[in-house]
This record gives sequence, structure tokens and C-alpha cells, in this order.
Amino acid sequence: MTDVATRPAPAVPARPRRLLRLGVSWVLLVGLLLVVCFFSISMGSRDITLRTVWDAFDAFDPSSTEHAVIREMRVPRTLLGLTVGAALGMSGAILQGVTRNPLADPGIMGINAGAAAAVVASASLLGIGSLSGQIWAAFVGAGLATVVVYGVSSFGREGATPVKLALAGAAVTAGLTAFTSALVMTSTEALNELRFWQVGALAGRYMPVFWQTLPFIVIGLVVAVGAGRALNGLALGEDVAVALGQRVGVTRAVLFVTVAVLCGAATAACGPIVFVGLVVPHVARMICGPDYRAILAFSLVLSPIVLLVADILGRLAVPDGELQVGVVLGVLGAPFFVLLVRYRNLTEL
Repeated sequence: MTDVATRPAPAVPARPRRLLRLGVSWVLLVGLLLVVCFFSISMGSRDITLRTVWDAFDAFDPSSTEHAVIREMRVPRTLLGLTVGAALGMSGAILQGVTRNPLADPGIMGINAGAAAAVVASASLLGIGSLSGQIWAAFVGAGLATVVVYGVSSFGREGATPVKLALAGAAVTAGLTAFTSALVMTSTEALNELRFWQVGALAGRYMPVFWQTLPFIVIGLVVAVGAGRALNGLALGEDVAVALGQRVGVTRAVLFVTVAVLCGAATAACGPIVFVGLVVPHVARMICGPDYRAILAFSLVLSPIVLLVADILGRLAVPDGELQVGVVLGVLGAPFFVLLVRYRNLTEL
């Protein structure tokens, strides 16, 4: 008779064990995000004690400059980092899934450039300076750029292959960037007004910017979070997705509109910010594997972490000033992505 104490423990099935590991990892990332938010509110070029930070919420003094800095500058900046980061990361994950292109990103695909060009054109040519006007201009620009890139790359028998999408996106980005630069350089007033916005920054954006872009980003994120199953089907190929009962054309149209909404709102709020949508989905894929339901969930948390950490580094990098987050991401994102490509197989998804 076998001794009960010496019996081997029953093996835990692989799927529950994987789900447990992913759940624990996701919860840890949420904890890290909360820590980053704390540092984003408490750290900056102006030294403010933790006691003063607490008093800014618990015992707000309207005459205190430190309290005003916390509530009117750092809190909106942190909230925008959360929403804009999530919007850019989810956009990148959706684009990479829809196009099956590991290089798909709102920046590389020309969507950010389209939104930026539309905002600059509306300000310099039409005199539209209100935030709501810029948001709608960004939506139009992001949508048109998406249609142009996908339409141009769809010519030919092979359709929109990853290489054709990347080439069309690079061409559209170059053209729109040149158009935007020409508009700004011909108007000193427009240059002064838009030069910080063009870089991509969380600084100088206040609560009205957050509240006006929040509904669009929330709607886009709700659709994006539910897109994991559809992206898993598309990742298997168009024929397999059709065999599984998906309406591929409708699915792609809905997801492209979602990307345009997310990128339009993010760009209108903070300007064109690159590398978040490109790098974060790959990092999420390294953690959780190829399932897009998990990739979207991890991108939702990882992207704000990356954006806020870059913003904090930008505040601390220059003693008497700060670097905009778009500059920091450009400096750090390029070598990081080169290392990612060097040590990971990104040729296909």
C-alpha cells in the first residue's frame, strides 16, 4: 500500500498555471504603474517635500505655489501620461495585429504625422486655435492618413503586405512631415505657438486638455480591449479568419477607426509621440506570448509606465529646465528598439 505522505502532488494543468503567472505579472505591473504615478506627481525640477505633496490634496492652500504646482501642473501631466500612453500602446498593438506587421506603429504608419499636419494646417491656415477644433482636426488627419497608407499599400495582387505597408507609411510620414515643417517655417507666429506641441510633450497641458480628450480615448480603449479575439483570428491569416466566421473587412474597418480615434485624441493632447506604440507591444509579447487578448491587457499598463518614466527622466535631465517627453523617447527608444530587433525575431508576428 502506498504511503499517502509519499504520493507525488497532482500536476497543475499548464493553462491554469499560465493564467496565474500572467495574472500575477499584470498585477505587479499595475503596482509599478501606481509607483510611477506617485513619482510623477512628487518629482520635478522644483523640489517639493512629500509632506507638501500630501497637503496639496488633504489641506489645499490656494496661496501656496507648491500646492498649485502639484494640482494644476503635475496631476494633469500624470493623468495625460496615463491616458495618452494607453492610447498609443493599444494603437500600436492593434496596428501590428491588423496588418501582421511587426513594424506597424502610429508613428511609422503615418497616422501621427497625419494628425499633426491637420492640427498645424487648421491653426496656421484656418486660424483654429481651440482645443476642441484641434481634436477634430487631428481625427480627420489621422483618418485620412490611415486611408491613404492602407489604400496605397493595397494596390497589386498581394494586397497590403507588411513590407508595402511599412513603405507606404514611411512615404506618407515623410511627405506630411515636410508639409508640416513648411507650414510652421513660413509663419513665425505659428512656429512659436506650435514648436513645443510638435515635439510631443506632457508639459503645459492642463486639466481642460485631459477632460476634452478623455471621452474619445475611453471609447477607443473599450473597443480595443475587446478586440483580442478578432486580432487572434487575423493573426492566423485572412483565410483562416474567414473560416472562423469573422467578417474580415468589417473587423479591419472598425479597428482602423479605433486606431484613428485613439491616435487623433493622443496627438491633439500631447503632439506626435513616437516609439511607445512600436516598442511596448513587442515587450508585452515577450512577457505574455502571442495571444492578443493578453498583449492588449499588458500594453494597456506598460505604455503609461514607459511614457511617464520618460517624462520623469526629462524633468530631471536638465538642472534648470526639462526635456520634452518626445525628445527623451526618441533618444532612448531608438537604441532600445535596435537591441530588441537584434536579440528577438521580429520578422513576422
